[in-house]
Amino acid sequence: MVAINYHPKEQADADDLRAVFDRDGLALVQLPGDLTDAAFCRKLIDEAEAQIGGLDILVINAGYQQARKSIADITDEQFDRTMKTNIYAMFWLSKRAAETMPKGGTIINTASVNSFNPVAELLDYATTKGAIEIFTKGLAKQLAEKGIRVNAVAPGPVWTPLQVSGGQFQEKLPEFGQDTALGRAGQPAELAGLYVTLAEQGNSFTTGSVFGANGGTGVS
Repeated sequence: MVAINYHPKEQADADDLRAVFDRDGLALVQLPGDLTDAAFCRKLIDEAEAQIGGLDILVINAGYQQARKSIADITDEQFDRTMKTNIYAMFWLSKRAAETMPKGGTIINTASVNSFNPVAELLDYATTKGAIEIFTKGLAKQLAEKGIRVNAVAPGPVWTPLQVSGGQFQEKLPEFGQDTALGRAGQPAELAGLYVTLAEQGNSFTTGSVFGANGGTGVS
């Protein structure tokens, strides 16, 4: 059984996913809400545990990204939303999950190629992704004694709703990802295998690691 969180504005997409689960005879628990709210994040973990009978795998994948040419163009409101969505939510969710997650559990964060090779126009976003990489490595050391593994996937460039909703300048979208060795941006489905691999118990010696998926840019 799987529980997913999404913003209430994304209900239609969540219903599409439920239809896929229903078709395959699987159970999907929908838990809509705003991850920039600390109380909701704590409630989210509690609700997920209650409805699916415990929490063995936590994937933190929410992100906010808006391209700006200069630091002068980044408003306090944008900076605050980026930090709360990308960093604060990860902290709140991980802290609550670590209280009850059983031995053998795993937390998988989502970093970015921007964690170590920041794009100039994504200053605030890249800052959060760098923090996610360090948070992942540090938390892995803390939770090792509990038998909980913490890793991260660092994708990019990948076609997601972030890119077409202000995450890239519109004039740059036609060339997005063409500077990779594969000559294209990736698709979200091409990342799934990494998350599944990191969740598998067969990789019980892997923790505190960040795995790139970047089309052969040579950056890891």
